Amino acid sequence: MTEKNDHESHNAPAPDWEKRFRAPRVSLPEWAEDAPDRSLFVSNATGTYELYAWDRATGAQRQVTDRPNGTTDGVLTPDGRWIWWFSDTDGDEFGVWKRQPFGGGDDEPATPGIGAAYPGGLALGRDGTAVVGCSTDEDGSTIHVLPPGGTPVEIYRHRESAGVGDLSHDGTLVAVEHTEHGDAMHSALRVVRLDGTTVAELDDTKGGELELGLSVLGFAPVDGDTRLLVGHQRRGRWEPIVWDVTSGEETDLAIELPGDVSAEWYPDGSALLIVHSFDARSELWRYDFTRRELTAVEMPAGTVSGATARPDGSVEYLWSSAAHPPVVRSTSGGVVLDPPGAKAPESVPVTDVWVEGPGGRIHALVQRPAGEGPFPTVFEIHGGPTAHDRDSFTAGPAAWVDHGYAVVRVNYRGSTGYGREWTDALKHRVGLIELEDIAAVREWAVTSRLADPSKLVLSGGSWGGYLTLLGLGTQPDAWAVGLAAVPVADYVTAYHDEMEALKSMDRTLLGGTPEEVPERYEASSPLTYVDEVRAPVYISAGLNDPRCPIQQVENYVNRLAARGATHEVYRYDAGHGSLVVEEHIKQVRLELDFAERHLA
Repeated sequence: MTEKNDHESHNAPAPDWEKRFRAPRVSLPEWAEDAPDRSLFVSNATGTYELYAWDRATGAQRQVTDRPNGTTDGVLTPDGRWIWWFSDTDGDEFGVWKRQPFGGGDDEPATPGIGAAYPGGLALGRDGTAVVGCSTDEDGSTIHVLPPGGTPVEIYRHRESAGVGDLSHDGTLVAVEHTEHGDAMHSALRVVRLDGTTVAELDDTKGGELELGLSVLGFAPVDGDTRLLVGHQRRGRWEPIVWDVTSGEETDLAIELPGDVSAEWYPDGSALLIVHSFDARSELWRYDFTRRELTAVEMPAGTVSGATARPDGSVEYLWSSAAHPPVVRSTSGGVVLDPPGAKAPESVPVTDVWVEGPGGRIHALVQRPAGEGPFPTVFEIHGGPTAHDRDSFTAGPAAWVDHGYAVVRVNYRGSTGYGREWTDALKHRVGLIELEDIAAVREWAVTSRLADPSKLVLSGGSWGGYLTLLGLGTQPDAWAVGLAAVPVADYVTAYHDEMEALKSMDRTLLGGTPEEVPERYEASSPLTYVDEVRAPVYISAGLNDPRCPIQQVENYVNRLAARGATHEVYRYDAGHGSLVVEEHIKQVRLELDFAERHLA
């Protein structure tokens, strides 16, 4: 095995696939609204993803958090004086907010009087007020207002999922996203005062009758301006409108772009920065309110993982493609934030494939190794399911290509980025619909001689891990090896053990609880088909995972073991994946080794 040979000598250089994981990376820096020289970003510079403060005026950077399993959730106060960060336990996502002075110092509790919970959104006001969203199994969704130096006041509570969307610039209005109508895939909006009294409501679902969602994109960045930027799906895709929550007036921007459109305000409120996602790629535009027109923001072909408009009118964005590692660029020229150290080796570009499937044309992204096919081929299935694979730099698929595998990534029904109907199509026959699309692309891969039909690997993490286990049981003759990371394995047990927000999502996807629609949970659970699995199975799972809890994985593994099925299990002390670089490399190495041994 190539990877083993690379490690035969301690003096041998690390292979490129490991270098891609170890290469220093940074997120798009967030900046304080009233102190734009103060920024916060995430980096893996120490080998673990942690928060870093950056004073642009002096160039000084410092590490803010330092925890064994890493930290990625943080936000700056508008004045830039404080950094808030979320403190959980070993990746379990259950905890409290802490804060630390921007220049350094001891951490202190940021939300005294609010108990530990799963986070449900956070908005920080200019006067020190905090609006804190929480979720617990006992209380459902709650929102508290915490005045500076005061005690928290609960202003919202509901059993269904809800969260803080934004706080108005003057700190008087709170936008709440909620699913009180019972459809966790399509939120409604409510704007309330700090005492919880309602100012305005917007519900495109009409009380749950229509599958049309709304999302909070942000209040106008001007005192006294009661306009709220809202994402809607009224024309079959995500696009923005401006809603004046005081007058009720809605302004349709009529942005005529073919894909999903998101937006954020320019700092003076005169324009919007538009992110357009279409066919697994992104582009940026500026929308001017006065002229009501779009102007392209020049950028290379690829994917924008985040973008922000700065006070000087420039745009900073995090860009990558499948071939080229991520970089934070600015329209004012050059790289904004370049971490020290060796850069990640490039990989091969993706090619686009469109395959006719049972529910319409399916988009897949393909990476090919050098040489002539057919190749051993990994179907790397994305999680979510409300997400999609993009033409962006990903170290995992690149590792398989380095080892001589073709990699196919399928944007199955349920994926975002292809319109509302495509995203919503997987209801009630959950898992089975996605696998129909994966099967159609698999057939293309074999008949086109890209893939060796005897060496097909089904692989994925989270929802992709779930589809892997479900596919191994429902399509047992199709796959030679299965690799499932942090999967749903036993749907009924997973439902009862998972975090409350995911229970709401499962009730929406399957039409009820396991007690209400047992036949749907049975049809969609990998455990139902575990005795049909023929391919060797490798499973990795986090011991503290609140999304795909460990007990339901153990139930599935015990069934494999009871009948002597070929399988291996790797358990690690973290949550829904790891933020430690060497741990991630270890897991990929185990998957590469497992596949090679069982495909040989």
